[in-house]
Amino acid sequence: MDLTHLDEQNRPKMVDVSDKDNTTRVAIASGTISMNQDAFDNVVNNENKKGPVLQTAVIAAIQGTKKTPDLIPMCHPLLLTGINCDVEQLDELPGFKLTVTAKLRGQTGVEMEALTGVSIGLLTIYDMVKAIDKGMVIQNVQLEKKSGGKSGEYAR
Repeated sequence: MDLTHLDEQNRPKMVDVSDKDNTTRVAIASGTISMNQDAFDNVVNNENKKGPVLQTAVIAAIQGTKKTPDLIPMCHPLLLTGINCDVEQLDELPGFKLTVTAKLRGQTGVEMEALTGVSIGLLTIYDMVKAIDKGMVIQNVQLEKKSGGKSGEYAR
């Protein structure tokens, strides 16, 4: 099997996408963070001393999505045309589910951008609430769906 991120001498390289067609590409990723009831109540009741946790996490997720090529070495810098974030309150955990949708019209997909956005958003929640609960768990960061490009559609 040929690995696309290695050249003929087995050296790392960024894939050349210049011959690929521009298509509309969308990726949706999600993940969850669970925490103790005190931390959950602090977030839900907007009582955190560092500020509004969920709103800050959404901003961080957007920023993380845009900064993906600065964090993941082989990712291409992309001209994203849209980023949407949704936070769902999960009383039964207790915790939250963060979903990021990234979109562009270009030559390569946006799966890594959506996954990075979710990760950064959830880490922001952890950072803002860690004084209350250091045992929070981030889990199930995963690609939910993608469309566009040569590989076509994917849905979990």
